[in-house]
Amino acid sequence: MVTSGIDTVFAGSIPQLYQRYLVPLIFESYASDLAARVASRSPSRVLEMAAGTGVVTRRLASTLPTNVQIIATDLNRAMLDHAAAVGTARPVEWQQADAMQLPFADESFDAVVCQFGAMFFPDKSKAFAEARRVLRDGGTFLFNVWDRIEDNEFADDVTRSLATIFPDDPPRFLARSPHGYHDPSVVARDLAAAGFGPSPQIVTLTERSRAASPKVVAVAYCQGTPLRSEIEARDASRLVEATEAAASAIEKRFGPDSVDGKIQALVVAVDR
Repeated sequence: MVTSGIDTVFAGSIPQLYQRYLVPLIFESYASDLAARVASRSPSRVLEMAAGTGVVTRRLASTLPTNVQIIATDLNRAMLDHAAAVGTARPVEWQQADAMQLPFADESFDAVVCQFGAMFFPDKSKAFAEARRVLRDGGTFLFNVWDRIEDNEFADDVTRSLATIFPDDPPRFLARSPHGYHDPSVVARDLAAAGFGPSPQIVTLTERSRAASPKVVAVAYCQGTPLRSEIEARDASRLVEATEAAASAIEKRFGPDSVDGKIQALVVAVDR
């Protein structure tokens, strides 16, 4: 998968819109699931990679015992700053860090967790190897990735709608990056290349994505993700038009009021 540099830019107003719209739309239920899976391992020290605006961090902080140390990292300073500003139920350590080169000692964590970040790693096996390096023997690497875009109704509709605005060069960020790493055999191959011996446990988890209106969905995706940068790179003056086209597509399929669509992800667990 070829990833454009624009795919990893969460800057400007994107972190605020991401937290306000996208987090409740698609991330919260999966954050609860991932935190529960971490808690079931009874870790004493947890590292989070690609923490974003902290949806999993907040869930970990409220789920794990207060004596469990949580270190939340992200490459993107703007996202991490916004996460810290939102805060957590108890203190956690926020640290800017590159998943490809983690600034932590070997075998220093009982669990490493990553929510919807692995898709953006330029070299997934290298990032996975770093997760393995910092895990203690018997520790667990837990992460999730989005399934095919066709199994995620809102994202699919938004992507299709933008092809009507930019027919010669449709923005494909959602299909290319968030939904571009969904083959279990590829995930297992990358984990094996990273040195993980046991076969990973990979389960498919289907949830529902709900919003008060089609416009909320459209703003979430078109303005709260790097899809915004991709739209603006084509024609910045058409961002509102693109958002309205996405809202119209959602409304046509789900109605004009509150909307409810399918979302689907893979949840991966592998022990060191």
